[in-house]
Amino acid sequence: MVRVFFQWMNDLPFSKGLGASVWQFATIQALHLVALAVLAGAVLIVDLRLMGVGMKERPVSEVARDAQPWLIFGLLALTVTGVPQMMQNAVREYFSIFFWIKMVFLLFAVIFTFTIRRKVAMADEARVAPGWAKAVGLVSILLWLAVAIPARLIGLFS
Repeated sequence: MVRVFFQWMNDLPFSKGLGASVWQFATIQALHLVALAVLAGAVLIVDLRLMGVGMKERPVSEVARDAQPWLIFGLLALTVTGVPQMMQNAVREYFSIFFWIKMVFLLFAVIFTFTIRRKVAMADEARVAPGWAKAVGLVSILLWLAVAIPARLIGLFS
């Protein structure tokens, strides 16, 4: 069932046209990388603050609140640019173990970011044990790395 869906996406005229156009695909890839940088910056600034590195003069909740729109923009832009990239060669993606690893960790990273990490980052710092905040920041960074590494490997080994 899933394979049929991926084949359908792969065979769409839009997908074929995107694959045939050097400039359209390159533009989407470039925008995807910009969105990745925005997301990474929004994630890292909060996670590093949770870990007690940098911006110590500002409360974690303030840093997290300021980074939130950038985080959401980055995720939305990555989705808007990532879906066409995936559609352009959907069958290859379907057979790539790295694609599926990326998708699983992406699900975990998004859930973690908008639940546990958000709760800890927005909490009053006096109510969160420093070790807990550091652990949450470290887990967040590791989860997002677990998304980024297989994402890069898709292009290299698929």
